[in-house]
Amino acid sequence: MPRFPIDPNDRKEIGKTSEKVSAIGLGTWAIRDYSRAVETFVYAIEHGIDNIDTAEMYGSGRAEEFVGEVVRRVGKERVFITTKLLPERFSSRDEVLRAARASLRRLGVSQVDLVLIHWPNYAVPIEEQVRNLEELYIQGLARYIGVSNFGADELRRAMTATRRAGIVVDQVHYSVLHKGVEKDLLPLAIREGVTIQVYTPIERGAVSQNPVVSRIAREVGKTPIQVALNYLISRPRTIPIPKTESLEHLKEILGAMGWRLSPRQIEELEKI
Repeated sequence: MPRFPIDPNDRKEIGKTSEKVSAIGLGTWAIRDYSRAVETFVYAIEHGIDNIDTAEMYGSGRAEEFVGEVVRRVGKERVFITTKLLPERFSSRDEVLRAARASLRRLGVSQVDLVLIHWPNYAVPIEEQVRNLEELYIQGLARYIGVSNFGADELRRAMTATRRAGIVVDQVHYSVLHKGVEKDLLPLAIREGVTIQVYTPIERGAVSQNPVVSRIAREVGKTPIQVALNYLISRPRTIPIPKTESLEHLKEILGAMGWRLSPRQIEELEKI
């Protein structure tokens, strides 16, 4: 049997909030053609993808402005927005509030759905960072809070540091070719009800070169990228967030949902 139970759902819960989003989201790192990407993202939202990930550092704020453009096109009620603030913002309450308000201005919203610490600030205790992050929830600037690039021990410390808002997400690198999180972090997240958002889930296309992924893709009549994404959404609590500007690639991504690999195929992929 596979290491983890197979999740058959194409809607995933955010933490323990009971709020669900599509099992695949879209990322906004290193977009080259924003005008082209707007049309692609609008198409995605019209076809079932309702969560978008961004960060203040992406394009020096341009990616957040881009997400704001998409939201104006489709309506905020149709999009769950995650953004990430730089680690140095979490050294003080005033700094994190200032940075968050700047992000909200770029996004064109009064409140973001989820704010993450982009990666740990090793100059500041995690507990202090999380208390400053939590201030965004207390002040009504974010509906939920979470972290990114936190290992299992760091996530435990973050979860125990909160007073009024739980840590609902840890965003990390994970793919069928890069499975380090399966050892400690993913089991912890499943046990504690934390959602894992996954960046670089198709390894910039490198999953297509793997012979096991390619063979299974032929077996199921899908592309290697669809198999690699399906492997991730088959995991409980796991939401990959690939990036695309291309409508053709987006349609391929959409085709990763609505079906599941068999337990045997998942076991084979686990061995890569």
